[in-house]
This record gives sequence, C-alpha cells and structure tokens, in this order.
Amino acid sequence: MSHPNHQVARRFFAALFSGDIRDELLAPGMTAWTTLGPVEKANYQGGVKALASLFTDGFNYTIDSLTAEEERVAAEIRSNGRFADGDAYENVYVFVLRIRDGRIASVAEHFNPDPVVKKILPRIQALVAETAG
Repeated sequence: MSHPNHQVARRFFAALFSGDIRDELLAPGMTAWTTLGPVEKANYQGGVKALASLFTDGFNYTIDSLTAEEERVAAEIRSNGRFADGDAYENVYVFVLRIRDGRIASVAEHFNPDPVVKKILPRIQALVAETAG
C-alpha cells in the first residue's frame, strides 16, 4: 500500500517535467532549494516553464523510487530530453519534498550540476537575452 503523499509527489513531478507547476499544487509560502542554491517560488515556477520550453519532444522523466514518511517524500529520478538543435540531455536527481495539507510546502532538488551548467544555463541565458532584446 502506498503512502498518501506518493500521489501528491507524482502530481508534482508530472507538473515539473511538463513545465507547468500551478499555484494550487504549492502551499502558501512554498520554499525551494536546488543544487545551485535557493530559489523563490515564482522564480522556481518560471524556471521550470523555461526549462521545459527548451525540449522539442518534451522533458521526460522516470521515477526510480519514492519513499514517504510523515510529511516527507524522497524521490530518485532520471530525466532526458532532446534540445531543438538535436543535442541530448540527461540528468539524475534526488528530491526531498515536504507536503502539508496535500500541497508541496518545500522542495530540495539535488542534481548533477555538470550537465545543467554545460547544457541548460547557456540555453536559458540565450532565451532570456532573446526575450529582453
């Protein structure tokens, strides 16, 4: 029998990798931290949307494990996708979610920073420059 917070976590990951984390999934005052540092809620949501827009056929993910206890869920996840220029992207993650009243109260997102720095950040910077110019 799965823990009730497994479903909340699965909804969060589906939203995360589709690029659309809506407010109703997040608790008021939700906090986020990634390997690159703390992120405000609105910036986390915007970053997720920008990230998903980089992939031509979607940003795919596989949940390798979910472990829930009380209000915490730990997840091991793999992702992959292909950018518009055909370059492939893959990464591995460990998420620790805190869930309050059926909504995500905090996210700790640990990942391999190397592919993010080499492949994601330059594309996000170009996207920001494009929309600013």
